Amino acid sequence: MNPIDHLRTSAYGNTETRYELVFPDADPDRYDQDEEWCEVVVDGETRSVRFHDYDEIYSLPGLYEQLFYDVLKCDSPRKVCELLVDQIEAEGSDPKELRVLDVGAGNGMVGEQLRGLGVDTVVGVDIIPEAAEAAERDRPEVYDDYYVVDLTDLSDEMRAELDDHRFNSMVCVAALGFGDIPPRAFAEAFNTVETGGHIAFNIKEDFFSDEDETGFSALIRRALDDGTLEQEGEMRRYRHRLSAAGEPLHYLAAAAIKRRDLVLDD
Repeated sequence: MNPIDHLRTSAYGNTETRYELVFPDADPDRYDQDEEWCEVVVDGETRSVRFHDYDEIYSLPGLYEQLFYDVLKCDSPRKVCELLVDQIEAEGSDPKELRVLDVGAGNGMVGEQLRGLGVDTVVGVDIIPEAAEAAERDRPEVYDDYYVVDLTDLSDEMRAELDDHRFNSMVCVAALGFGDIPPRAFAEAFNTVETGGHIAFNIKEDFFSDEDETGFSALIRRALDDGTLEQEGEMRRYRHRLSAAGEPLHYLAAAAIKRRDLVLDD
Protein backbone atom coordinates (compact mmCIF):
# COMPACT_ATOMS: atom_id res chain seq x y z
CA MET A 1 0.00 0.00 0.00
CA ASN A 2 1.25 3.45 -0.83
CA PRO A 3 2.16 5.29 2.41
CA ILE A 4 0.23 8.33 1.17
CA ASP A 5 -3.16 7.46 2.59
CA HIS A 6 -4.07 10.65 4.42
CA LEU A 7 -6.61 12.17 2.03
CA ARG A 8 -7.99 14.70 4.48
CA THR A 9 -10.47 17.29 3.18
CA SER A 10 -10.12 21.04 3.34
CA ALA A 11 -10.90 23.99 1.10
CA TYR A 12 -8.49 26.40 -0.58
CA GLY A 13 -9.40 29.59 -2.38
CA ASN A 14 -12.95 29.49 -3.68
CA THR A 15 -13.20 25.76 -4.36
CA GLU A 16 -14.22 22.77 -2.25
CA THR A 17 -14.08 20.18 -5.06
CA ARG A 18 -12.55 16.85 -4.01
CA TYR A 19 -11.23 14.03 -6.21
CA GLU A 20 -10.47 10.38 -5.73
CA LEU A 21 -6.70 10.00 -6.19
CA VAL A 22 -4.90 6.72 -6.80
CA PHE A 23 -1.10 6.58 -6.59
CA PRO A 24 1.20 4.15 -8.42
CA ASP A 25 3.65 1.63 -6.99
CA ALA A 26 5.29 3.08 -3.88
CA ASP A 27 8.86 2.19 -4.96
CA PRO A 28 10.75 5.50 -4.34
CA ASP A 29 13.34 4.67 -7.02
CA ARG A 30 10.84 4.02 -9.79
CA TYR A 31 10.11 7.62 -10.83
CA ASP A 32 12.12 10.83 -10.84
CA GLN A 33 10.37 13.83 -9.33
CA ASP A 34 9.42 15.29 -12.70
CA GLU A 35 8.00 11.92 -13.82
CA GLU A 36 5.65 11.40 -10.88
CA TRP A 37 1.97 10.88 -11.61
CA CYS A 38 -1.26 9.65 -10.15
CA GLU A 39 -4.72 8.67 -11.32
CA VAL A 40 -7.57 11.13 -10.80
CA VAL A 41 -11.22 10.18 -11.00
CA VAL A 42 -13.21 13.00 -12.64
CA ASP A 43 -16.95 12.54 -13.21
CA GLY A 44 -16.51 8.77 -13.08
CA GLU A 45 -13.64 8.81 -15.59
CA THR A 46 -10.11 7.88 -14.51
CA ARG A 47 -7.29 10.04 -15.87
CA SER A 48 -3.53 9.63 -15.48
CA VAL A 49 -2.10 13.01 -14.52
CA ARG A 50 1.62 13.78 -14.43
CA PHE A 51 2.49 16.13 -11.58
CA HIS A 52 4.29 18.56 -13.90
CA ASP A 53 1.40 18.79 -16.37
CA TYR A 54 0.28 21.97 -14.66
CA ASP A 55 -2.07 23.05 -17.42
CA GLU A 56 -4.19 19.93 -16.90
CA ILE A 57 -4.01 20.14 -13.10
CA TYR A 58 -5.00 23.81 -13.01
CA SER A 59 -7.98 23.14 -15.26
CA LEU A 60 -9.55 20.93 -12.56
CA PRO A 61 -10.70 23.17 -9.67
CA GLY A 62 -9.13 22.18 -6.37
CA LEU A 63 -6.91 19.39 -7.74
CA TYR A 64 -3.63 21.30 -7.29
CA GLU A 65 -4.44 22.08 -3.66
CA GLN A 66 -5.66 18.58 -2.86
CA LEU A 67 -2.74 16.83 -4.53
CA PHE A 68 0.19 18.98 -3.47
CA TYR A 69 -0.98 20.44 -0.18
CA ASP A 70 -3.44 18.01 1.37
CA VAL A 71 -1.81 14.77 0.23
CA LEU A 72 1.84 15.58 -0.49
CA LYS A 73 2.12 18.20 2.29
CA CYS A 74 3.87 20.90 0.27
CA ASP A 75 5.24 23.62 2.57
CA SER A 76 7.23 25.79 0.17
CA PRO A 77 4.90 28.80 -0.23
CA ARG A 78 4.84 29.27 3.54
CA LYS A 79 8.58 28.69 3.97
CA VAL A 80 9.75 31.05 1.21
CA CYS A 81 7.23 33.81 1.91
CA GLU A 82 7.93 33.78 5.63
CA LEU A 83 11.66 33.88 4.89
CA LEU A 84 11.16 37.01 2.78
CA VAL A 85 8.97 38.75 5.35
CA ASP A 86 11.27 37.76 8.24
CA GLN A 87 14.17 39.45 6.46
CA ILE A 88 12.11 42.58 5.83
CA GLU A 89 11.00 42.81 9.45
CA ALA A 90 14.54 42.14 10.71
CA GLU A 91 15.58 45.31 8.88
CA GLY A 92 12.82 47.22 10.62
CA SER A 93 10.74 47.58 7.44
CA ASP A 94 7.03 46.94 6.94
CA PRO A 95 5.86 44.12 4.61
CA LYS A 96 3.14 46.50 3.40
CA GLU A 97 5.88 48.40 1.59
CA LEU A 98 6.78 45.41 -0.57
CA ARG A 99 5.90 45.39 -4.27
CA VAL A 100 6.40 41.71 -5.08
CA LEU A 101 6.80 39.99 -8.43
CA ASP A 102 5.64 36.37 -8.03
CA VAL A 103 7.46 34.41 -10.76
CA GLY A 104 5.80 31.16 -11.78
CA ALA A 105 2.73 32.32 -9.88
CA GLY A 106 0.54 29.36 -10.81
CA ASN A 107 -2.92 29.43 -9.29
CA GLY A 108 -2.04 31.93 -6.58
CA MET A 109 -0.96 29.87 -3.57
CA VAL A 110 2.16 32.00 -3.09
CA GLY A 111 0.31 35.26 -3.65
CA GLU A 112 -2.24 34.20 -1.06
CA GLN A 113 0.55 33.58 1.45
CA LEU A 114 2.08 36.98 0.77
CA ARG A 115 -1.26 38.73 1.27
CA GLY A 116 -1.73 36.85 4.52
CA LEU A 117 1.66 38.13 5.71
CA GLY A 118 0.64 41.73 5.11
CA VAL A 119 2.04 42.42 1.63
CA ASP A 120 -0.09 45.03 -0.17
CA THR A 121 1.14 44.72 -3.77
CA VAL A 122 1.57 41.38 -5.54
CA VAL A 123 1.89 40.86 -9.30
CA GLY A 124 1.94 37.38 -10.81
CA VAL A 125 3.61 36.13 -13.96
CA ASP A 126 3.38 32.68 -15.52
CA ILE A 127 3.77 31.20 -18.99
CA ILE A 128 0.71 28.93 -18.69
CA PRO A 129 -2.68 30.49 -19.54
CA GLU A 130 -4.42 27.88 -17.39
CA ALA A 131 -2.49 29.18 -14.37
CA ALA A 132 -3.86 32.69 -14.79
CA GLU A 133 -7.35 31.31 -15.36
CA ALA A 134 -7.11 29.24 -12.17
CA ALA A 135 -5.85 32.21 -10.14
CA GLU A 136 -8.74 34.34 -11.38
CA ARG A 137 -11.21 31.52 -10.73
CA ASP A 138 -10.01 30.58 -7.24
CA ARG A 139 -8.26 33.69 -5.87
CA PRO A 140 -9.56 36.71 -7.79
CA GLU A 141 -8.53 39.22 -5.11
CA VAL A 142 -4.91 38.11 -4.66
CA TYR A 143 -3.05 39.75 -7.57
CA ASP A 144 -2.99 43.39 -8.57
CA ASP A 145 -2.01 42.21 -12.06
CA TYR A 146 -1.30 38.81 -13.57
CA TYR A 147 0.63 38.43 -16.84
CA VAL A 148 0.78 35.36 -19.06
CA VAL A 149 4.13 35.86 -20.73
CA ASP A 150 7.31 34.09 -21.80
CA LEU A 151 10.01 35.86 -19.80
CA THR A 152 12.67 34.74 -22.28
CA ASP A 153 10.88 36.59 -25.08
CA LEU A 154 9.65 39.87 -23.58
CA SER A 155 8.44 42.57 -25.92
CA ASP A 156 9.56 46.14 -25.25
CA GLU A 157 5.98 46.97 -24.28
CA MET A 158 5.74 44.14 -21.75
CA ARG A 159 9.14 44.93 -20.28
CA ALA A 160 8.06 48.55 -19.81
CA GLU A 161 4.80 47.46 -18.20
CA LEU A 162 6.63 45.25 -15.72
CA ASP A 163 9.12 48.04 -14.99
CA ASP A 164 6.22 50.40 -14.25
CA HIS A 165 5.39 48.34 -11.17
CA ARG A 166 8.75 49.31 -9.62
CA PHE A 167 9.19 45.94 -7.98
CA ASN A 168 11.28 46.00 -4.82
CA SER A 169 11.09 42.26 -4.25
CA MET A 170 10.63 38.96 -6.08
CA VAL A 171 9.68 35.44 -5.07
CA CYS A 172 10.06 32.26 -7.10
CA VAL A 173 8.66 29.19 -5.37
CA ALA A 174 8.96 25.56 -6.54
CA ALA A 175 9.47 26.63 -10.13
CA LEU A 176 13.22 26.24 -10.72
CA GLY A 177 15.22 23.36 -12.07
CA PHE A 178 12.84 21.14 -14.06
CA GLY A 179 12.60 23.26 -17.20
CA ASP A 180 9.53 25.12 -15.96
CA ILE A 181 11.49 28.37 -15.66
CA PRO A 182 14.86 28.41 -17.46
CA PRO A 183 17.76 30.43 -16.00
CA ARG A 184 17.26 33.22 -18.55
CA ALA A 185 13.63 33.66 -17.50
CA PHE A 186 14.70 33.92 -13.86
CA ALA A 187 17.33 36.51 -14.83
CA GLU A 188 14.86 38.59 -16.85
CA ALA A 189 12.43 38.66 -13.92
CA PHE A 190 15.26 39.43 -11.50
CA ASN A 191 16.28 42.42 -13.61
CA THR A 192 12.85 44.02 -13.22
CA VAL A 193 13.50 44.37 -9.48
CA GLU A 194 14.98 47.60 -8.18
CA THR A 195 18.58 47.59 -6.94
CA GLY A 196 18.50 46.92 -3.23
CA GLY A 197 15.37 44.81 -3.60
CA HIS A 198 14.82 41.47 -1.89
CA ILE A 199 14.88 38.13 -3.71
CA ALA A 200 13.48 34.95 -2.14
CA PHE A 201 13.44 31.58 -3.88
CA ASN A 202 13.77 27.88 -3.36
CA ILE A 203 15.33 25.09 -5.35
CA LYS A 204 15.69 21.34 -4.98
CA GLU A 205 18.95 20.68 -3.16
CA ASP A 206 20.15 18.41 -6.01
CA PHE A 207 20.01 21.41 -8.34
CA PHE A 208 22.38 23.39 -6.15
CA SER A 209 25.17 20.85 -6.33
CA ASP A 210 28.31 21.01 -8.43
CA GLU A 211 26.83 18.26 -10.61
CA ASP A 212 23.77 20.33 -11.53
CA GLU A 213 23.23 20.57 -15.29
CA THR A 214 20.19 22.89 -15.32
CA GLY A 215 22.27 26.08 -15.11
CA PHE A 216 20.74 27.42 -11.90
CA SER A 217 23.60 26.38 -9.67
CA ALA A 218 26.10 28.24 -11.87
CA LEU A 219 23.79 31.27 -12.20
CA ILE A 220 23.21 31.68 -8.46
CA ARG A 221 26.77 30.85 -7.43
CA ARG A 222 28.14 33.38 -9.91
CA ALA A 223 25.70 36.02 -8.68
CA LEU A 224 26.75 35.42 -5.08
CA ASP A 225 30.45 35.35 -5.93
CA ASP A 226 30.49 38.55 -7.99
CA GLY A 227 28.26 40.53 -5.62
CA THR A 228 25.17 40.65 -7.82
CA LEU A 229 23.35 38.95 -4.93
CA GLU A 230 24.11 39.46 -1.26
CA GLN A 231 22.77 36.49 0.66
CA GLU A 232 20.91 37.21 3.90
CA GLY A 233 21.55 34.42 6.38
CA GLU A 234 22.13 30.79 5.53
CA MET A 235 20.18 28.79 3.01
CA ARG A 236 17.52 26.80 4.83
CA ARG A 237 17.12 23.11 4.08
CA TYR A 238 13.61 21.84 4.65
CA ARG A 239 11.08 19.28 3.44
CA HIS A 240 9.45 20.73 0.34
CA ARG A 241 6.88 17.95 0.12
CA LEU A 242 6.49 14.19 0.02
CA SER A 243 7.16 12.21 -3.13
CA ALA A 244 4.45 10.06 -4.66
CA ALA A 245 6.01 7.20 -2.69
CA GLY A 246 5.78 9.12 0.57
CA GLU A 247 9.50 9.97 0.76
CA PRO A 248 10.63 13.49 1.79
CA LEU A 249 11.88 15.79 -0.98
CA HIS A 250 14.28 18.38 0.39
CA TYR A 251 14.75 21.87 -0.99
CA LEU A 252 16.87 24.89 -0.10
CA ALA A 253 15.26 28.28 0.53
CA ALA A 254 17.22 31.52 0.36
CA ALA A 255 16.72 35.25 0.75
CA ALA A 256 19.13 37.78 -0.73
CA ILE A 257 19.48 41.43 -1.68
CA LYS A 258 19.87 42.45 -5.30
CA ARG A 259 22.93 44.64 -5.77
CA ARG A 260 22.84 44.91 -9.57
CA ASP A 261 21.27 43.30 -12.64
CA LEU A 262 22.22 39.81 -13.73
CA VAL A 263 24.24 39.79 -16.93
CA LEU A 264 22.40 37.73 -19.53
CA ASP A 265 24.37 35.52 -21.89
CA ASP A 266 23.56 35.93 -25.57
